[in-house]
Amino acid sequence: MVEKKFASVPNQAEVEASAAKVDLDTQISDLRAEITRLTESVSAIRSGAKAVVTSEAEVLTERLKERVREEPVSTLLAVAGVAFVVGLLARR
Repeated sequence: MVEKKFASVPNQAEVEASAAKVDLDTQISDLRAEITRLTESVSAIRSGAKAVVTSEAEVLTERLKERVREEPVSTLLAVAGVAFVVGLLARR
């Protein structure tokens, strides 16, 4: 009879295990929320970086076009020199 009463009362290990499970479930939920927040942050950073890179590329393209218009001969000589060096390196 005493054994039946002890069997019906949860022991200390079961109580601690139950509390640990609840704690772990809470931590997992918090981690999932943090991952979602970090994913959104990375996405926002990526969008901003893409805009900056696009803007810089447009500026460099405009500068190059202006330089070609202002100094076509020196630009042509520079391109020929680069092509010559690339040709020498490719031949090896």
